Amino acid sequence: MAAPSGTVTLLFSDIEGSTRLLRRTGDAYPELLERHRTLLREAFESHGGQVLGTEGDGFFVAFASAVSAAAAAADGQRALAGNDWPDGNEIRVRMGLHTGEQRRVDGN
Repeated sequence: MAAPSGTVTLLFSDIEGSTRLLRRTGDAYPELLERHRTLLREAFESHGGQVLGTEGDGFFVAFASAVSAAAAAADGQRALAGNDWPDGNEIRVRMGLHTGEQRRVDGN
């Protein structure tokens, strides 16, 4: 999917303390990471977000409006907080929003 043109709001996310979480959970980490991705992808896409990329435990998502991006971030945080994580392994995620004119650099 192509990113929206013109003014967009970008959302960036990553898991807080992901290295500590990986060390603490070991072989269970991939399952936790996958559940985190599913919950956030559902929240982002339900508000019209287009996932432009993922890197490690982070997302890069474009939204047509700041209102949609903020609603998606809030829903994503609620989904994470409401999930029953195994063995008490809470997943905390930082999210940041940036609104502005879209510019392509090196095809990105």
